[in-house]
Amino acid sequence: MLDFYRGKRVFITGHTGFKGSWLCVLLTLAGAEVTGFALPPPGEENLFSLSGVGERVRSVFGDVRDLAALKAAFDGARPEIVFHLAAQPIVRESYRDPVGTYSTNVMGTVHILECLRQSASVRSFLNVTTDKVYQNEQWPWGYRESDRLNGFDPYSNSKSCSELVTAGYRSSFFSGGPTAVSTARAGNVIGGGDFAADRIVPDCVRAARAGRPIQVRNPASVRPYQHVLDPLAAYLLIARRQYEDGALAGSYNVGPESGDCVTTGALADLFCRAWGEGARWEHTGDSGPHEAAVLRLDCSKLQSVLGWRPRWRVDRAVEETVAWTKAWLSGRSVPAFMEEQIREFFSEEKGCGLI
Repeated sequence: MLDFYRGKRVFITGHTGFKGSWLCVLLTLAGAEVTGFALPPPGEENLFSLSGVGERVRSVFGDVRDLAALKAAFDGARPEIVFHLAAQPIVRESYRDPVGTYSTNVMGTVHILECLRQSASVRSFLNVTTDKVYQNEQWPWGYRESDRLNGFDPYSNSKSCSELVTAGYRSSFFSGGPTAVSTARAGNVIGGGDFAADRIVPDCVRAARAGRPIQVRNPASVRPYQHVLDPLAAYLLIARRQYEDGALAGSYNVGPESGDCVTTGALADLFCRAWGEGARWEHTGDSGPHEAAVLRLDCSKLQSVLGWRPRWRVDRAVEETVAWTKAWLSGRSVPAFMEEQIREFFSEEKGCGLI
């Protein structure tokens, strides 16, 4: 799969973020010519800096809400493939700043699609949204791509709007044309180098490093957890396959097997077991804003249409996340360790261009 990207011109929004940094490393290993556009990475500890992405790609710092700046970087890159990852991605932050969340997640999508509409070079576009785009009925079964979009909170709802914007542009400007446009609705992603606030695994890492009990707000909440390399592999597959056959464009759920939709408490247990050193968690209760209790994805479309399967189960995902964190804390080379994990993940795929 990855050898397809050798020599391809790829444009990534949000390349300074957690998933964006991993994607940049993956694509540069595959031999792609990558241009990234995003805000500077936040905080002193961030994966963009640790992984050396700034030295691997052409990096342009800017805001997707600034159409002129985005278009200048986009036109300069003349991309063949575009991954749109730039977003305000935190539910609780969306309650604190709904205007910023909607302007980034909705108008940012409009702006990148405008760049796409005026481009003659792009063959494949993928907008990465979230599993939270669906109207959550607390069903015990997984949502399908045909289910109603209507996220509850400002973050989830803004991503639902991003889906609708993408669908509107696809039908208005790209139907039957040379540019294939898709969205990917991914589950909860974990992996080394995520330093975000209000996410369970980064919270676990911060507490374990400090020798404090991990504070778990909603231990009974069920989420589709997956290692970051699993959805990234799916994004690369979708972008490649629709590049080759535009009829495959559409919306795809990207999540783990049903058995890896676990409670937050179970995930915290896995983390404590992998971390060792007496790590433990405690239930603090939650006085914060609404978050869904149950969320599952049905990924049968991605599996049946494109033949995709997740590779690392949730216990392996947690173990690899802890291994990355301890390697970083011990002073090992972060870029080298990331490449090691990538090679291990893709080791069973022949002709991927990495082995």
